[in-house]
Amino acid sequence: MNQDGPVLRTERLVLRVPRLEDFDRFAELHGDEHAARYIGGPVDRAAAWRRFLWQPGAWALQGFGMFSLIDRESGRWLGQLGPWRPEGWPGNEIGYSLHPDAWGRGYAVEAGIAAIDWAFGTLGWNGIIHCIDPANDASKRVAERLGSTHLRTGPMPPPYEDKHAEIWGQTRAQWQARRSGTAPRVPT
Repeated sequence: MNQDGPVLRTERLVLRVPRLEDFDRFAELHGDEHAARYIGGPVDRAAAWRRFLWQPGAWALQGFGMFSLIDRESGRWLGQLGPWRPEGWPGNEIGYSLHPDAWGRGYAVEAGIAAIDWAFGTLGWNGIIHCIDPANDASKRVAERLGSTHLRTGPMPPPYEDKHAEIWGQTRAQWQARRSGTAPRVPT
């Protein structure tokens, strides 16, 4: 861990605590009607700023939050992914949202593996979930590739109680079995 928090590295990515220089691309993601439809809907730059502050705030107060995903080669911000547990949430989530120009390249799975390893190893979590809009097939495919299964569907906690989500997840034991090669492989 450095002064800004942990830094995880994968073959193509750096996962680190969000920084101010990440905001422009974050605002693009959250302002894009298509890209933001499953993460609260598109918002203007001022509202995106308030959303942006959630993760650095979570890191400061909880000691964890979603990481910024940075392309190791270009230094470009690709999205955010990692541990997330707001008050009243249905479990310890590994959430993810990527900028549209990063879609379809396997970044969410690559970063997800590193973040789940970190959450189980460092935070000591015994299970993880992913809260997924029922219409978000791409997010479900990421969850499946990470080894998660559909657990239940139901309302989200306030202030999102009017929205239903599919809760996908797995236990630490399931993750460890999959990582060690003793669990059945999930099709990719």
